[in-house]
Amino acid sequence: MLLSLLQAAAGVGLAKLGAGLGAGIAAIGAGLGIGKIGASAMEAIARQPESTGDIRSNMIVIAALIEGVAFFAVIVCLLILFL
Repeated sequence: MLLSLLQAAAGVGLAKLGAGLGAGIAAIGAGLGIGKIGASAMEAIARQPESTGDIRSNMIVIAALIEGVAFFAVIVCLLILFL
């Protein structure tokens, strides 16, 4: 009986570790993606300053999409953590 309790506790601990690790990786991935978008947008604006508005609006839309995906990943990890 004690062995089964220890195995159940270890399984719960690993699930929490995995959920935390998944949330961290999702946040790091989103940060790297948005950083790459910002760098590419600044390079494009430096090459063609007259299209600043179009580049900026596209950059904001794509960054919002990346943040949305990262938000869903963190929510899934929190659901795994608490359910």
